Amino acid sequence: MEPEGAATPAAGTSSPTRGLDHVYYWVTDMDRSVRFYRDVLGLALVRRDGDEWAEFDAGGARLALHAARHSGQGGGPGGATAVFRVDDLDAAKAALGVQGVEFGHEAEVKGFARFASFTDPDGNTLQIIEYDADAGR
Repeated sequence: MEPEGAATPAAGTSSPTRGLDHVYYWVTDMDRSVRFYRDVLGLALVRRDGDEWAEFDAGGARLALHAARHSGQGGGPGGATAVFRVDDLDAAKAALGVQGVEFGHEAEVKGFARFASFTDPDGNTLQIIEYDADAGR
C-alpha cells in the first residue's frame, strides 16, 4: 500500500528511476567533514577519493561528501537534510553533545516521532529522529 499522496507511475509506464542512490553535500574541508561523519556520527567510510569525494554507509543508504572548491559548483550549505534514525533521541543527543554537536530546532509529531536538528561543520542541516513504537516504521 502506497502512502497517501505518493506518486506512482501511470498505468502502462515505468519510472526511469530505480530509487535513491545517494545524497551528497558540498563541503569546504574534506578531512574535517570526514572526521565529523565518521567519528562523531559513527558512519562507516566506504570510499574516499582524496580531497574530492568521500562516501559513507548510512545504514543501507549512501551519504557522500563532494569538494566545493571547483568554480561554479557547490559553495554553500543547504539543499538537503540527511535524517538518521535513533532508538532513543535523548541518549543520542547526549552522546552527540559530548562530541560538540549543538542542537537547534527540536519538535514532536504526537503519536509519530520526535526529532532534533543540527548542522555539520559546513552548516548543512542534519536530523536525528526517534519514531514512536506504534508509528508503524
